[in-house]
Amino acid sequence: MKTSISYWSFVGKSAVEAMRLAKDAGFDGIELTLDADGDLNPNTTDEELAALKAAAAEIGIALPSIASSLYWTYSFTSDDEQERKNAHDTAVTQLRFAKALGADTILVVPGSVSVEFVPERPVVAYDVAYDRALAEMKALAPIAEEYGVHIGVENVWNKMLLSPLELRAFLDEIGSDYVGSYFDIGNVVYSGYPEHWIRILGKRIRKVHFKDYRRSPGGLNCFVDILAGDVDWKEVRKALADVGYDNWVTGEMIPQYPQGSDQIIYNTAASMARIVRGEL
Repeated sequence: MKTSISYWSFVGKSAVEAMRLAKDAGFDGIELTLDADGDLNPNTTDEELAALKAAAAEIGIALPSIASSLYWTYSFTSDDEQERKNAHDTAVTQLRFAKALGADTILVVPGSVSVEFVPERPVVAYDVAYDRALAEMKALAPIAEEYGVHIGVENVWNKMLLSPLELRAFLDEIGSDYVGSYFDIGNVVYSGYPEHWIRILGKRIRKVHFKDYRRSPGGLNCFVDILAGDVDWKEVRKALADVGYDNWVTGEMIPQYPQGSDQIIYNTAASMARIVRGEL
């Protein structure tokens, strides 16, 4: 497996500065993020994409995947038709940018029933949210195939797709090799065991996020540094090996160091390297 780090893990860095820091810390790649502004935003030009790709090549770091914060603004499951269209357009932009940058996967939040950390979002009925998300992923599948870029549906705190059995059935109903799981290890610890999810999702996993979580007392503040939480990393590594996963693993950290904020990049790189090497 190769290691990557999410751009969201950095504080006050441009995309190129983050690439350099990630390379210095020992990462093989960096996951760029499509946001409302910044180096990668909906208005980024083809020339700017080419410059980012050239900078990554010069630094010697890969760009394996692209995430986006815009899905917390535009939801595939919203009651508002225009918002659903905006979410669709966001995914198409991600696919186009991924193709231009040489990334083979985009991370997609499939929608939500509600979002704990965006309490102002209206609640959507579970069955309605599920059907809308399913229809949207089916509509995006042929576009992803056209671009040759995979869609990774992430398991997030969105009050839907709450079990590995449900997510597996959801992906199988879409029925496309270009739509799979972007599996986030830390996001399932509050209610289950990531090693179970990995074995159930199996070949459907396209990419993996590494982060850690403490079950007690619970809540968003319980996401902690990798190796500091309740994830059983030996079992996670064994499960990944059992299903034949040998793709990218990307650290997605909350930049919570009030001093020396870049230290989280180095600490994450060291912890992930130990896990990947099986040195626990």
